[in-house]
Amino acid sequence: MKRIFPENNATLTEENRRLPGFVLAALGIVFGDIGTSPLYAFRECFLGIHGPQINTANILGVLSIIIWALLLVISLKYLVFVLRADNRGEGGILALMALVVRGEKANSRRQSVMILLGLFGAALLYGDSMITPAISVLSAVEGLRKASPAFDPYLVPIAIFVLLGLFYYQHQGTARIGKLFGPVVLVWFAVLAITGIRSIWYEPGVLRAFNPLHAIHFFVSNGWHGFAVMGTVFLVVTGGEALYADMGHVGRRPIRIGWFLLVLPALLLNYLGQGALLIRSSDSLPDLFFALVPSWALYPMILLAMVATIIASQAVLSGAFSLTQQAVQLGYLPRMTIVHTSDEEYGQVYVPMTNWALFVGAVGLVLTFQASGGLAHAYGVAVTTTMLITTVLMYFAAIKLWQWSIPATVIMTCGFLVIDLSFFGSNIVKVFSGGWIPLLIAGIVYVFLVTWKTGRSILLKQVGQHSISVEAFIDEVKQSKPTRIPGLAVFMTGHASGVPETLLHNYKHNKVLHEQLILVTVQTVEQPRVPKSERTELAHLGCGFYRATFRFGFSEQPDVPAALRGIDSNIIDFKVANTTFFLGRETLLVDQRQKGNMWHWQRRLFAFASRTSPDATRFFKIPPNRTIEIGVQIQL
Repeated sequence: MKRIFPENNATLTEENRRLPGFVLAALGIVFGDIGTSPLYAFRECFLGIHGPQINTANILGVLSIIIWALLLVISLKYLVFVLRADNRGEGGILALMALVVRGEKANSRRQSVMILLGLFGAALLYGDSMITPAISVLSAVEGLRKASPAFDPYLVPIAIFVLLGLFYYQHQGTARIGKLFGPVVLVWFAVLAITGIRSIWYEPGVLRAFNPLHAIHFFVSNGWHGFAVMGTVFLVVTGGEALYADMGHVGRRPIRIGWFLLVLPALLLNYLGQGALLIRSSDSLPDLFFALVPSWALYPMILLAMVATIIASQAVLSGAFSLTQQAVQLGYLPRMTIVHTSDEEYGQVYVPMTNWALFVGAVGLVLTFQASGGLAHAYGVAVTTTMLITTVLMYFAAIKLWQWSIPATVIMTCGFLVIDLSFFGSNIVKVFSGGWIPLLIAGIVYVFLVTWKTGRSILLKQVGQHSISVEAFIDEVKQSKPTRIPGLAVFMTGHASGVPETLLHNYKHNKVLHEQLILVTVQTVEQPRVPKSERTELAHLGCGFYRATFRFGFSEQPDVPAALRGIDSNIIDFKVANTTFFLGRETLLVDQRQKGNMWHWQRRLFAFASRTSPDATRFFKIPPNRTIEIGVQIQL
């Protein structure tokens, strides 16, 4: 993402003028997830086997826990502290992982632990990205049941149809989505606040819930059941990780302004309004949220809620796209099509494969659980585990990046760990009633991430072992004096040393070389973007040979032709029409007898993923009509 608020005063004035637009876009992109929690979160606290008795003391106690969870977890932890840990504008757990492992000793135990935590946290967010659309859309569609029981048989088909529209629209990009969804979310939060105020007016005593003593009294009075309710209260803060992951789409400042000026007050007022209504009428519990509105406004409210839940899913989907792009660039996922949906904001991306995989998962969850109440059991496990991991990584960020003292860092970390572990402990009991689903999804994703990274490392090591030195090859060229044809040849290689197999094969079979040859290696560094001045490292090897290393950040799409144009034309006269790109098409042969760092099934998985990953020409933006692919067989 382009730095939204630069130091230049003239530009800063212009950006301040555009600030309301950024805040409006943030509403549409970032806050949908946490903004639709009132649809089900407070209601679910009193439903189910762990639901406490409905009385004024318990209602005030649950409300007090909700209020302080929003203040401490979202406002303090995420908005004040976690958003400070931006990796040059990018957020999310992978960006945080890359930030804290930078400078660590390679393959050290601490680096390994940080990477393991970051990868598993990222894997958990993919599970959340399936569950959030499913539970949000189902909870809104269920409002039709209050209007008429005749809608009951059609709730699931309607939910699937709404999900199809949501995922189909993702290709428009977060810029357009933000402009479209932002005003709708603004109306949504205004309605949340108004309906809450209307209910509080009739029961102002509910405002006593701001006193944390009511939360303490609730735990003392309800014991184990009070602790179990924490697992449901957690539903009010589940948008925190998505909020952090979406920072690269809109920036830190618009998120903070939108939260403190609008989102937080609206959420507090609505939760208090629901509590006030429940104090007056316990019969309103099954449809508590929709009972806040008068009968004449029920259908408009259902429609608005359905639109809001579509938008709610946008926060986690945008975060999933950013996460996927970062994972690809860091080498934990195969190459895949990544569409940049904005010419101005680098962080705005759309990943078709991720989008439709999440759609299939969300539809599967809707068909399996049939109701939002059932999905609530599966919801909190993934996010609370990721929040716990974020807190641990924040410890290292505070010491390494902000130069905090160890005592201050320990105090901050322990304070947040107490809250995170309380939520984690109350959610982990849901494992056998649905919480196993996000853990299973995360486990599958984690294994794939590790398998791909390990496989690529082994592959590059094997290729490097069999390559010959550039010096020896150039000596051979000087002695044999092969025919040199006009033009430029670009040989893509994963190694910054040695001669690539593609060059050896081409020379062996054709007995000719181009006048100029560049051995190009693309490296992804552990920062979101690389300045153009630091993009290229070029070395003249002699006899018309050059070695170029192009560095890209993990939030950038590698563009090899553009990087070649950046080289001084007096050294390399790059013109697409006079250039031939040579790429290797690897065929991996899996040997059951082979021993190493991967199981046999992992080798097969890696080989399958390698075969099915998109070709390098599209990923590196290389013109396909100027490309020659040479097959290379490698024993894995």
